[in-house]
Amino acid sequence: MSKPIFELVDNLPTNNITVMMLKSLDFLVPGQWQNLVGFENTIREVTGETDEEMIQQIGDRAIWLYNDKSQGYQKAMWLYQTVDSADSALGTAALANKVGDKIPLVGGLLSKVTPNPDKAQALDLCIKLVVELVAFCQINGIPGDSIGDFVTSLADYSGESLMRMAALVCVDGLIPLGPDFILKAQSTLDNTSPGELGSNSTFKQVQDLIPGSDTSSQLSFIGESFDSVKGWMANFVADRNLTPQTIFGKFQGFLDFSEDKLDYVAAFLDMTTNYYEHTGTQTLARCLIERAIAEI
Repeated sequence: MSKPIFELVDNLPTNNITVMMLKSLDFLVPGQWQNLVGFENTIREVTGETDEEMIQQIGDRAIWLYNDKSQGYQKAMWLYQTVDSADSALGTAALANKVGDKIPLVGGLLSKVTPNPDKAQALDLCIKLVVELVAFCQINGIPGDSIGDFVTSLADYSGESLMRMAALVCVDGLIPLGPDFILKAQSTLDNTSPGELGSNSTFKQVQDLIPGSDTSSQLSFIGESFDSVKGWMANFVADRNLTPQTIFGKFQGFLDFSEDKLDYVAAFLDMTTNYYEHTGTQTLARCLIERAIAEI
């Protein structure tokens, strides 16, 4: 059994590399994301409720819903956690003491960071996107292959969920793969065999929850999902006139590195951040609280 939802929300960090990174991306979706930490605090924020007894009732109902195995909440949480842990190869403990100062990405640190080849990075982007889709279906109690429902809902994405998609576009798309990241990811998918997908470490961790009877049909599903969302991603980038350099400029608030090292920056952020788990926990808490109050 995973940790209870209230504990996951209570234990969210208020300041670490993930939080700094998300704050620096705030300009993409102004006012959409605040770092809500603490279960009771989240209930107050989401519902505007001040009555202690009511807050307790909402909390109890939300916890009950999360614990109900017939609902998809725990699976969604597992997906958010797992897709993040898959790319956190480097222990973050060594870096924890540097937070607060700028973290210099030169010398000793860089020697420990190995950029993923483009192909692995592109697959990672596509798999994370599919995890978002499947988690969305789990949370909303609809079949896991409902690509159309997911694409429709993207237009209404807000708060933590919109922030997660913004970070996906920047940190797993633009920074490692460059301005034509959508084309690169598409071409990678077109040239990936089921065998290659099966040996991808991120895919291996989450493949049990990806729709499809075998790796080959799962690869088709990933391709179809990516194809359906690439228009949204392209518009997101175009509407904000985004380039790797724009994002890089924002990251310089907390990272100290030179611009010719973008692939290293991507690898470093992969290793030291868990924005999927962080914002995913917040998304789940909000969904549970909103459903709880509707049912009380």
